[in-house]
Amino acid sequence: MNLRETILAEHSKSTCDKIVRWIGDSQQRFDQLFDLFLHDEYRVVQRAAWPLSYAVISHPELIKKHFAKLVKNLRQPGLHDSVKRNTIRLLQKIEIPERFHGEIMNLCFEYIASTDEPVAVKAFSLTVLQNLSKKYPEIRQELKTIIEDRWDYESAAFKSRAKKILKKL
Repeated sequence: MNLRETILAEHSKSTCDKIVRWIGDSQQRFDQLFDLFLHDEYRVVQRAAWPLSYAVISHPELIKKHFAKLVKNLRQPGLHDSVKRNTIRLLQKIEIPERFHGEIMNLCFEYIASTDEPVAVKAFSLTVLQNLSKKYPEIRQELKTIIEDRWDYESAAFKSRAKKILKKL
């Protein structure tokens, strides 16, 4: 498969699924996708994010050698919402290496507190923080406070996810 051509040909769930199946558990194929995700033109990066998230959810071991770059990428200025959304989506579903816990917590709190972030990024950030609160119970109060502070300004989707999380805290 010419991965770049496939990504550019059509942006759809079927294309995403096709790429994820093609990657399977192949580190070499995943590395190709990750390289496009980090280094290609805007549209390719944006479209590569979706299959990247599902490939990692299916095979978490594929991201291990790239994890530092994945987290660093979240700090890039002007990062497209789809890149943030799909990166945070995968972080909900995998075991985050301990050395990145603090940075991921900070990013997720920033996303939730922001008035500019899309609801999916915020909702996924809530879940990441809830998952990390199992290891760091001291963040539970901060998470509860930020949810309460944002409550009147957020969408129904945010509130739905937040309610579920508040019940677990």
